[in-house]
Amino acid sequence: MRLLLISNSSMSGQPYLEYPKKEMQKFLDEEDIDILFIPYAAVTFSFDEYERKVNERFNEFGHKVTSIHHFIDPVKAVEEADVIVVGGGNTWQLVRTMRDNGLIEAISAKVKSGAPYIGWSAGSNVACPTIRTTNDMPIIDPKGFDVFNLVPFQINPHYLDANPDGHAGETRQQRIEEFIEINPNLFVVGLREGTMLRLEGENLSLIGIHTARIFIKGKEPVEVEPGDDVSFLMG
Repeated sequence: MRLLLISNSSMSGQPYLEYPKKEMQKFLDEEDIDILFIPYAAVTFSFDEYERKVNERFNEFGHKVTSIHHFIDPVKAVEEADVIVVGGGNTWQLVRTMRDNGLIEAISAKVKSGAPYIGWSAGSNVACPTIRTTNDMPIIDPKGFDVFNLVPFQINPHYLDANPDGHAGETRQQRIEEFIEINPNLFVVGLREGTMLRLEGENLSLIGIHTARIFIKGKEPVEVEPGDDVSFLMG
């Protein structure tokens, strides 16, 4: 498989999808490819608007995405696409809409057969076995937590080391530790903003400007550096 799993869509003070642009360009090194965009995580803006926003960036490096909402048969659209791109937003809404359209199995099968996959935020969440490490409010019943299962570990996008000033609730680390207590066989990658994971076959590496934190039941969290090989997560 070929995966590019991005923590967030933009950094503070930067245009949308600016910081991962070069990595997406390197990842999509072919010309004349049919890129299918899944906009279903959008809640407060339209799919047309989302498609335009993503195309503004993809056009800069010679590619165009076409949103799945234009197709009468979404499963067929997945089957005929060269590349799958899943945008961020609300993970629960994304999963519910994909499930209602029969796309969970279709996208999983397509990517496992070799189609490159790019996802950011919610799009990274759904590459995992489940969506139970998302940060999003469950605004809708997803009719099940299981998703693409492209990687055998969980991702927590937008990972933060501390709570905002004045907030006395659990830290992100405490919440992830609760998850691995109940799910001891699943590792969790706290993917800080400005970072991404790239999978090429069996080789998984961390890319970006920050470290990532890996949570394993019974062990202290492990920090990995940009450029590190983290292929053990695929084991």
